[in-house]
Amino acid sequence: MLSDLFATYPSLRGRAVLVTGGATGIGASIVEHFARQGARVAFFDVQDEEARGLVERLRPGVETAPVFFHCDLTSVSELKTRVGEAIEAVGGVDVLVNNAANDQRHKIEDVTEEYFDQSIAVNLRPQFFMIQAVLPAMKGAGRGSIINMSSISWMIPSTGVPVYVTAKAAIVGLTRTMAHELGPAGIRVNAVLPGAIATEKQKRLVYTPEYKAEIMASQALKRDILPEDVARLVLFLAADDSSAITNQSYVIDGGWV
Repeated sequence: MLSDLFATYPSLRGRAVLVTGGATGIGASIVEHFARQGARVAFFDVQDEEARGLVERLRPGVETAPVFFHCDLTSVSELKTRVGEAIEAVGGVDVLVNNAANDQRHKIEDVTEEYFDQSIAVNLRPQFFMIQAVLPAMKGAGRGSIINMSSISWMIPSTGVPVYVTAKAAIVGLTRTMAHELGPAGIRVNAVLPGAIATEKQKRLVYTPEYKAEIMASQALKRDILPEDVARLVLFLAADDSSAITNQSYVIDGGWV
């Protein structure tokens, strides 16, 4: 159960929210936070077991349980089909959170043309086509909030993930141009740039004592930054409390950059 010490946003109650990569990590926390605000949430992932487990865990404590759609976001045709189904399931789309990504480590020398294209197909291309897919519904409603998940990796800059960093930098450019393209339709577009977030995956794969020491040496705040910290920022950018905010990039990294 989430703490009742944090904000409740009346404007999110009943809103229709789509989240990519919502089965685990930051995405799962985002799904949970919206559901506990009374939003109608649909999320996309390829991790079926984890996604169904999240839905069952949340079902008893929320008014409307999130709806899961298995979706390979690297297939644009599948993405568009699932978005249509999700919009029908939750009755529209007021908020899109482009969260799905894969920060798999790789060396410059090992990157092939195929690997490059696949990384872009996971980390950048779906963000564009998800926005394209929700536009008719958002324009019809005369409103919308789109939140694109970038990363501080391109600001540090991180090493050992050059194609991923390329995609995450491009997302900021995508956010800025989309904000101006879509602003006249009442649609806001912002980016969130997390730092080292202590997800279960990160703790399992990369949170060695050495890396943890590097994080704490770099951050101004000497504590783990958690998925729920990111989710609460996303809630604010989705709610009407931020109705005058668009074209912005928000860093949440404990003061690393």
